Amino acid sequence: MNKLVFIFISLFILNGCKEETLPKPPAYLRLDFEDNGYEKHESNCYHFEKNNASNIKKEKDCNLELHYPKQKATIYLTYRPVVNNINILLSDAQKLTYEHVIKADEIEERPYINKNRKVYGMFYNVTGNAATNTQFYITDSTKHFMVGSLYFYAKPNYDSIFPAIEFIKKDMVKIMESTQWQ
Repeated sequence: MNKLVFIFISLFILNGCKEETLPKPPAYLRLDFEDNGYEKHESNCYHFEKNNASNIKKEKDCNLELHYPKQKATIYLTYRPVVNNINILLSDAQKLTYEHVIKADEIEERPYINKNRKVYGMFYNVTGNAATNTQFYITDSTKHFMVGSLYFYAKPNYDSIFPAIEFIKKDMVKIMESTQWQ
């Protein structure tokens, strides 16, 4: 009997010496984005080229929401006419970006100038867990002013949404570069 107990305890101890199995940390999905091409979108105030992967969900008074269902994101385009208020519009657009400075690691500014189309503006790339990582404004400084902001339908986690930010950022630059005022 002592021999049987000794063998049982020995097997139990040897079996317990295996490496402990730990759960794996949650993985992030690999996101592949297709280049679907661009199509022209026209409104009463402006026209621009938008990605075919996006859908216009809401359009009112030259403001619109450009939805990206696969990326779970939306670009909000807000249009305002310029009526002796260009300084206020510029200040509001810059304030919108710099409200995110608390969560931002860095805010990169890139000026945009297209003299032929009379489109001038600023493109902001916000690095970090801010609510919106990409924003811009464009204007002709006499009649038209538009602000664009990118938002995701999730809690901001810059590392996990970075591929989608980069994909949609190209589309936002395309909107800036292709905008023509009506």
